[in-house]
Amino acid sequence: MTTMTTSLGMPSFTRPSPLSAEEAAERTERLAAIREGRIGTVHSWELVTAVDGPGTRLTVFLSGCALRCLYCQNPDTWNIRHGTERAVEYVLKRIKRYKKVFRATGGGVTVSGGEPLLQPRFVQRIFAYCAERGIHTALDTSGFLGARASDDLLDHTSLVLLDVKSGLPDVYRETTGRELRPTLDFGRRLASRGNRMWVRFVLVPGLTDGVENVEAVADYAASLQTLGAGGAVERVEILPFHQLGRDKWAELGEEYTLADTQPPTEQLVERVRAQFLARGLPVLRA
Repeated sequence: MTTMTTSLGMPSFTRPSPLSAEEAAERTERLAAIREGRIGTVHSWELVTAVDGPGTRLTVFLSGCALRCLYCQNPDTWNIRHGTERAVEYVLKRIKRYKKVFRATGGGVTVSGGEPLLQPRFVQRIFAYCAERGIHTALDTSGFLGARASDDLLDHTSLVLLDVKSGLPDVYRETTGRELRPTLDFGRRLASRGNRMWVRFVLVPGLTDGVENVEAVADYAASLQTLGAGGAVERVEILPFHQLGRDKWAELGEEYTLADTQPPTEQLVERVRAQFLARGLPVLRA
């Protein structure tokens, strides 16, 4: 460990002890395993029904996210250091345990986060395993890091849950701290290559509920239907804002600016639903 000493009143720092040859080799191998997707950082697991895709799902939450959504219900997944490193074989063994459940319910495996495309090769290995065994796969992503998803990964992806946070660039930036265009580009890429999608939109009063913002999301979703073979968006999910993640923000010492925001009213939800329906989109209210 680095220590501080003083010499003539000036601070100085001793260099950390060099790694032994064995420690250096172990570190090199670990880094290679992470790059190749043989090791990933997992935050948690959940067995759910008809939430993160069809049927009963084993949802694997990975750690690390490039966005900072103001309404995030899982801010504890933002930092990759808050997860546990797992060999991909560990994950595959757990998936194998539920194979009969998936077959009986038409379910499968969903990889979420955080943002799973921070660890694309880890996800790719999981999905390749599932595809070889006929297990349905779903990728829950903001699309912001869509450029990191290889065609091989997407070839093994049965469904993409594309979270379109907002339709206007300024609202998207306010909501997430990032730019909108990468998400739009990724959705177009998915539609053009024939990947099936559920478009998700979180309805937050005073933030994402503006008429023009919703119009922009609806126009975008409708435009995806015209790309590739057509009909890439199987459904749109309107997700009403809630306060279930509020305590996590406090535990992490993060400023939560939506503490006084109420869930959307029934009238607001119906207005937004009508905006999507007007474009011929199949809409599900969660």
